[in-house]
Amino acid sequence: MQKNSLNKIILIGHLGGDPEGRYTQQGNASATFSVATNESWKNQSNQIIEHTEWHHIIAWGALAEFAKEHLYQGQLVHVEGSLRTQSWMDKEGTKRKKTEVFCSTIIPLEWKKNIKK
Repeated sequence: MQKNSLNKIILIGHLGGDPEGRYTQQGNASATFSVATNESWKNQSNQIIEHTEWHHIIAWGALAEFAKEHLYQGQLVHVEGSLRTQSWMDKEGTKRKKTEVFCSTIIPLEWKKNIKK
């Protein structure tokens, strides 16, 4: 494996829903939410093709508290982090995989005028 490698992702997109907050048994805060990124292009028939990619984000500690308190569905955000993939066997014995962004930075790019509490 190469010693000088980098696992970094930068996303700018809209939240798919309000962040869901939880606490571990040790009292550590976590928050999960999804971010949608969109792209469009014209195909050979000159039709516009649109694609939405959904990214699963997890934040820990103070960043999780910030997400739960200040982020909301539809909000445009800048998220940075690294990719982590988990593998497991489900109840039927099928191997499953999930890739998430372990968030290190969240920058809200828009704010509601009347933030709900």
